[in-house]
Amino acid sequence: MKYKLSAALLGAVCTHAYAVVNETLPDIVVTATRTAQSADATLASVSVITRQDIVRLQAQSLPDVLRGVAGLTISNSGGAGKATSVHLRGTNADHVLVLVDGIKVGSATTGTASFQDIPVAQIERIEIVRGPRASLYGSEAIGGVIQIFTRKGGGALTPSFSAMAGSYGTFNSMFGLSGGGEQGWFNAKLNQQDTSGFNACRGSLVAGCFVNEPDKDGYRNLSLGLRGGYRFDNGVTADFNALQANSASKSDGSIFAGNETKAAQLVLGGSAYFAATEQWHMTLRGGRSQDNSDLFFNGLYIDRYNTQRDSMTWQNDIALDSRQLISAGLDYQQDRIESRRAYAQVARSNRALFGQYQGDFGAHSLQASLRRDSNQQFGGHDTAGLGYVYAINDTMRLTASYGTAFKAPTFNQLYYPGFGSAALRPELSRSMEGGVAGHGTFGKWSLNAYQTDITDLIGFDANFTPVNINTARLNGLEGQLQTQLADWDINGTLTLQDPLQTSGVNQGKLLNRRATETMRIEAARDSGAYRFAGSLYAEGRRFDDLANTGTKRLGGYGLLDVCAEYRIAQGWSMQGRIDNLLDKRYETAQFYNQAGRGLYFTLNYQPRN
Repeated sequence: MKYKLSAALLGAVCTHAYAVVNETLPDIVVTATRTAQSADATLASVSVITRQDIVRLQAQSLPDVLRGVAGLTISNSGGAGKATSVHLRGTNADHVLVLVDGIKVGSATTGTASFQDIPVAQIERIEIVRGPRASLYGSEAIGGVIQIFTRKGGGALTPSFSAMAGSYGTFNSMFGLSGGGEQGWFNAKLNQQDTSGFNACRGSLVAGCFVNEPDKDGYRNLSLGLRGGYRFDNGVTADFNALQANSASKSDGSIFAGNETKAAQLVLGGSAYFAATEQWHMTLRGGRSQDNSDLFFNGLYIDRYNTQRDSMTWQNDIALDSRQLISAGLDYQQDRIESRRAYAQVARSNRALFGQYQGDFGAHSLQASLRRDSNQQFGGHDTAGLGYVYAINDTMRLTASYGTAFKAPTFNQLYYPGFGSAALRPELSRSMEGGVAGHGTFGKWSLNAYQTDITDLIGFDANFTPVNINTARLNGLEGQLQTQLADWDINGTLTLQDPLQTSGVNQGKLLNRRATETMRIEAARDSGAYRFAGSLYAEGRRFDDLANTGTKRLGGYGLLDVCAEYRIAQGWSMQGRIDNLLDKRYETAQFYNQAGRGLYFTLNYQPRN
């Protein structure tokens, strides 16, 4: 039987700013509760980016796609393929849990995912859940969860193709084949990205990247994505996914940090779904992710950082009736690292038991979750979540939620030779959220307010050793709007946040590399075979250091992009885009350059089944 709650938390129906108002929105999301439910019924603050949004955006990278999502800010160290940090609701970059087709990804040494190396050509949809989700997923989900779903396939045997060329010696190509029958489906995609890039860092021997190498720092990525599944006659559904992305990125660096990185991202996963009874559905999932990096300096191999994560899940969903659902299960995860450096520990495991209740009682809806994690290094940690929504009428809802979360220190923070501290404790957080959302003939809107308090925040002492000395309070307001005006689709997001340190020598100062204000407005119009769009993205100030020194202040900026599309024939389209039309010079990390004005053309072939 299909289980569907009928009420939603604030922002559940608000999609990415590129979604078109009068187009059918995604029906199902799974990340917010680990169960399938309609996008307008999940008790969480969720944004959804579809494949159609990605194509219309003409995005070249995953950070391009995520830019402008409510509550999210990005910092980048010098363009395509360079280190990219994603912050949700002002939290640290390693406070964001990232999943690919249900498998946890990221580096066990740094604690972050390589967003810059995940190719957008392989992505079907993205779900961004804001707010703590540790009571469902465990460590790292303090700021939220980002889940990426790869291309699924199905339908008639269908080829696909795209080629893009543009500024900075950029050329991207994709070849794909998908299909399936009544019971099976598959999708295969091969994608290559190349760019000559630009000078990544304007540093000197005493600042920035601590070198002066005024050259072009290019990037190359070759990826293969496979996904398939089969629905057996006995009701069991099985699927698998595989994504391999190999990249090479030039940078400005030294003999200690290298000036070229060759990386490999691998995600393998498989799942089985079946109904033990009409009310009891069971899911088994297992997988492996790898984040491997080899560092070079002028062609000389100097170091490696390879991490591997194995995970398994057993989840049971039991419907008490059509309005109440109980979920319970077990999670297991093991992390391993390999490096030329002598880490004191190279492996650890985590076992967890989780449970969740979802109930719909007319105008009232409730979600409650509990989780117990048993970490091999840090012992037991309990986390909880509670969400409530009151539907005032058919068009407006009020919401409230509370959640706790924790984050286990990374291997680098604990054991990096000459840097780490094995005495570190996990970071802990408490979050509250409330708001209102509505829809009508004019469109859809939402307004969220939140506060997150983090204790034992990992900072640095006078010897630059990581220690639990800091606390932080993150306050924010998120607004989203979708509407139409004179045949133009208008979409916008606004984020105001104040991520303050509340203890230590930097008490009252902002956390670094997080903009205090972000805004995105897009206007788009279809006219026969043509589509025209323009967008304005703006950010306020940010600081590159925790002390907020004046010399480390990064000014606000605005970026104007325009794009057009012409549907040549059935399945064929030509696209053109101008990024940063006004050629604005700006930085999201001090001394690291960003792209100026760029012109790009794309030819697509994607017939509809």
